[in-house]
Order: sequence, then C-alpha cells, then structure tokens
Amino acid sequence: MEKLKFMRLWDLYGGLLTENQREICRMFFELDLTVSEIAEQKGVSRQGVSECLNLCKKQLKEYDDKLKHDRLLTEGDVFTSCVMTDVMRWSEDFMKLHPEYAADIANLQAILDRDYSEEVADCLKKMGKE
Repeated sequence: MEKLKFMRLWDLYGGLLTENQREICRMFFELDLTVSEIAEQKGVSRQGVSECLNLCKKQLKEYDDKLKHDRLLTEGDVFTSCVMTDVMRWSEDFMKLHPEYAADIANLQAILDRDYSEEVADCLKKMGKE
C-alpha cells in the first residue's frame, strides 16, 4: 500500500489502533522518522517496527474494507470536482453568449475559485471536530 493511501487510512481509522501502534505510526507519518530511528527511540528492533507498521496497514485496510469511509470521501471529492468543473464551463459559455452578464458571471467564478479553508476550519471548530 503506498504511503499516501496509508496516511489517509491512518487519518480515518488511526484512533482504532492500540496506543503503541498509534505512537509508532505517529512517529512514522507526523514526525517522518525512518524505521531505524523509530526502533532506536522505542528501544526495539527495526524488524519489530516494520512488523508493527505492516500490521497497522493491514488493520487499517480491513477497517476501511468494512466501513468504506475512504471510498465515500473520495466519491464526494470526485463528485464535487465534477460539479465545479461543469459550473465553470457553463459560466464561461454563458458569458460568451451573454456578455451583458459578465460582472455577475465573474462574481460566480470568484466564488468557485475562492479558498474556503478558513471557513471550513471555523465550522469544524464550532462543531468540536478540529
């Protein structure tokens, strides 16, 4: 399993792992330590760290096979991307046909292009999910 996929599953299901598994995964992902560095800090063998990471990968994949959150999130991301692409194309075509609405279409395109990350963070914070 590639590292990005593992990281996504870690973000989704990491809380279901044991404390030791979470610590090793956190060192690997968040601190970007090598297997050797983790082994040295934890006082275990490199093979032990490697086996732990492999077991975590297997467990995270099994969780996702059953719960399917990664697929649902990916489908939502792709759906949103398709809708945004269609709206942008429509707005460009509409502006060519109706130049009198150029200012309104420009406002719509600005909304579609805007970075909403701060608003999302604020909403998540208010929901207690930051």
